[in-house]
Amino acid sequence: MKNNDKKIKCHSYHQGAGAIYGLGFIGAVVYYVSQATSFWGGVLGILKAILWPGFLVYELLKFLGA
Repeated sequence: MKNNDKKIKCHSYHQGAGAIYGLGFIGAVVYYVSQATSFWGGVLGILKAILWPGFLVYELLKFLGA
């Protein structure tokens, strides 16, 4: 039997995480862009929205003292 004959679905649990990240991204874009006072502030807000999980983990680790 060839290796490609066995189809293993190992990506099914990642779909929910992608949806959660997508909703978080949209929420972060709305928040950061609404707080912007200039065009470049809005551009920076979009970049922050892309990187929001990194900010979240950083602040969590800082809070935990790690």
